Amino acid sequence: MFRVLGPLRAGDAELGGTKPRVLLATLLLNANQTVTYDMLTDALWPNRRPRSVAANLRTYVSSLRASSPQISARMRTDRIGYSIAIGPGELDLTEFTGHVAAARQYRAAGALAEAAQQLESALALWHGEPLADLPGVHAWGDRLAALAEARVMATEELLGLRVAEGRYQDAIAGLRPFLAEHPFRESGWQQLLLALNGSGQQAEALRTYAEIRKRLVTELGVEPGPELRKVHEAILKGEAPQQEPAIVRAVPRQLPQDVPDFTGRGKHIAALRSMVATASQAAAVATIVGSPGVGKTAFAVHVAHLVKDAFPDGQLYVDLAGTTSRPRTGKEVLGSLLRSLGVTGAAVPDSVHDRAALYRSLASETRMLVLFDDAANAAQVQGLLPASNWCVLVTSRQRMAELPATHQIELDVLPAGEAGELLGKIAGLDRVNREPESAEAILRSCGYLPLAIRIAGARIAGRRGWTLTVLERRLADETQRLSELKAGELAVRASIDLSYRQLPPDAAEAFRLLGRLGPSTIPEWVAGALLDRPDSTDLVDVLLDANMLEMAGMDVIDQPRYLMHDLIRCYARGAVDTDVREPLRRAVSGWLGLVEKAVARLPVSIFRALPNDSPRHPVDQSIVDAVERAPLRWLDAEHETLISVVELAAAEGLDDLACTLATTLVAYFDHRGHFDSWQRVHEVALPSAKDKLSQAVLLRGLAQVHLYRDCYDSAESTFAQARALFIEAGHPLGEAFASCGVGAARYFRGRPLAALPYFHKGLHIFVDQGDVHAEAYARQAIGKAQLAIGNRTEAVNWLERALCLAGEAGDRHREGRVLSELGRLHAGAGQTKKAVRHLEKALDILRSLGDDHCSAYALHWLGDLHTTAGEFGRAEVEVRQALAAFRRLKDRSGEEKAEWTLNVLRRRRGATLEKVTG
Repeated sequence: MFRVLGPLRAGDAELGGTKPRVLLATLLLNANQTVTYDMLTDALWPNRRPRSVAANLRTYVSSLRASSPQISARMRTDRIGYSIAIGPGELDLTEFTGHVAAARQYRAAGALAEAAQQLESALALWHGEPLADLPGVHAWGDRLAALAEARVMATEELLGLRVAEGRYQDAIAGLRPFLAEHPFRESGWQQLLLALNGSGQQAEALRTYAEIRKRLVTELGVEPGPELRKVHEAILKGEAPQQEPAIVRAVPRQLPQDVPDFTGRGKHIAALRSMVATASQAAAVATIVGSPGVGKTAFAVHVAHLVKDAFPDGQLYVDLAGTTSRPRTGKEVLGSLLRSLGVTGAAVPDSVHDRAALYRSLASETRMLVLFDDAANAAQVQGLLPASNWCVLVTSRQRMAELPATHQIELDVLPAGEAGELLGKIAGLDRVNREPESAEAILRSCGYLPLAIRIAGARIAGRRGWTLTVLERRLADETQRLSELKAGELAVRASIDLSYRQLPPDAAEAFRLLGRLGPSTIPEWVAGALLDRPDSTDLVDVLLDANMLEMAGMDVIDQPRYLMHDLIRCYARGAVDTDVREPLRRAVSGWLGLVEKAVARLPVSIFRALPNDSPRHPVDQSIVDAVERAPLRWLDAEHETLISVVELAAAEGLDDLACTLATTLVAYFDHRGHFDSWQRVHEVALPSAKDKLSQAVLLRGLAQVHLYRDCYDSAESTFAQARALFIEAGHPLGEAFASCGVGAARYFRGRPLAALPYFHKGLHIFVDQGDVHAEAYARQAIGKAQLAIGNRTEAVNWLERALCLAGEAGDRHREGRVLSELGRLHAGAGQTKKAVRHLEKALDILRSLGDDHCSAYALHWLGDLHTTAGEFGRAEVEVRQALAAFRRLKDRSGEEKAEWTLNVLRRRRGATLEKVTG
């Protein structure tokens, strides 16, 4: 047998010098666990390390292997250190802990004699101080202190059992020398009083109490504890004190009550149950983190109740108060844990290191579950983890990646189905089922956050006269939402406030400002813009770790994006107590600068943004480069976010930026056919337009949307308003574009002759201003009008000149548009081949530029031509593709024309005329 409870022994092996013996002792103190190279180095060379630590370490390992086959067979090497494999009955230390654990099981079952026998066997394994023949090693300090305390406790428990069995003289004979060595262990004095009284020595018992009381008061300044006083009072009264052994304690059952309506989390529950079932000798540790109100404690308590039967020695619960102004210290928590494990009074060591050592020693003898709730961070928990086969659950609002957890769970909000189920359990399933739409609206307002749902359900349940619609309306207002989500002691605002108060000042400022950005995902550079810092990664990381911000993935230019839960965002908005317009101006101007870079890479547009000379907040060049490499892809990805930025600018009084960003986006919206978005941002920005030019540009944009949607009366009147404002503002180019808009509205209303004066007015201004792109646009419009009037030759001249100008200006988009018109012109003249050639070339150009809308018209016209030519298969493919595009873009006029062409095609094939549905 290997021995460490006394001088070091390894069977009959003749061990070498001091260093190999220290190495073996260190491995045996940590039997069946890998001891890292660093730990061994600290043990072997506590003061000064040799030049070649690794080589010397290998030498000592080789020496140990050579000293004994039994040592060599048990030693293991892995990438981080060494270990020694010890089986049952092979090490006095593991035998000692085994006997003590068995004694406590016997004692709990009432078999006191068997318990005493086990403790006698345990103490018989000791042959002096642990590793008494080796020099003191600082690295062993905690372990040896824990062993010494375990020996003292086993002795005390054995003497207590002798008292409980009525073996008073044996107990007194053992307690006298024990207390001489440990004079302040009140539990030992308590047993001595019981033994003296039980053997008929009441006077001696009272004299002994007076002795220990005097000693405690004189030397420590404290009165005896309540248990010792209770025994003394019973003896004074002549009563028989309770003669239970001091070490008998109830199994701790400290878990809070399980949540009766707990809902969901099935995948995570299964994972933790599996962890418990497969846990080895080491502690199984699970961290459960998430944002305020996500249900971390409820989840941990629920799981703990599900698995508690696997931990017969008890379940502990410790509130670490991590979100309070004074989180509990390691010393405080270890004291609480030791008391739960039966260590009381002076038996609780004073230093945190001694408490930790004793805690780990006691933990090694039991199988328990402990729930550490509300941890401030990993450091607070690190020293509380036992090395034994306990199950440890840790909840925290902080991510704790550095904690050596077996399983890490990040709780998110509930899926919609589980959220609805929870609301039904609390508010009443019948009421929820009667108003499903209101229930869903309430869940959306709660952001599917369990705490918010619980509060909302409680408010409904407590107000039988309410319909769900009442709460739905109250929660609709973001500014009042957190005030509504309060029921009794539950409040979402208070829950979030705990996390907010833990943030460092600069992270708290970033949190408040990020909350003003709305519900869209946030790219990382925006935080830097808000705080006017080139790099804000550190602050973002703080918010992520605190679960006040969550990772939303990577965007199309490989930049991280973040999201703030709606209720947390509502809190952040309410926490702002200063003017935030300047930080928001930096963020919005940064967006504007990126949009300008992206739009500049799109095909030339006839829509011009409002001029704005205010500075653009600089964005990292790598981001700018990525946007310019894929402008259309970036704009597509940021589409909804950019709309929200316009809304933000308008809401925060950044009038010039709202108008400029809205008008800058038109080139993109026009290119992609996003008419809803176009109208939305213009209507949002229009109230912010404080001057005639801004109003004119925005009205012209709205008029164009009306035109695309075949609302020709609205289009013409709005273009006319814009034209008048451009004239008042003294802006000729704007006047020219608005004039052409009036002409376009008249053209599409079937009045091409009435349109021509407006087109010509625009053309004259464009030529006068030297704007070649716009001139090509006006000439194309005039050519279309001439064709509609029947002046084919004039139409050809105007269109070919427009094509020539577009080519000279490098305006590929205009080339494609004019080629489409020429294709239609030649088709009308029966020049099918020439028409097809122009349209196919136009389609190639427009598709290469990503213009789905104009491509759809070119496709439709090609399909029409192929129908006339009898190429029915090809024609149907082209027209159906065009029809799908028109429907996607909500172009009702194009959709009707494509449907008509398909019906013509079917008739010509011999099919019956029918409304196309597919």
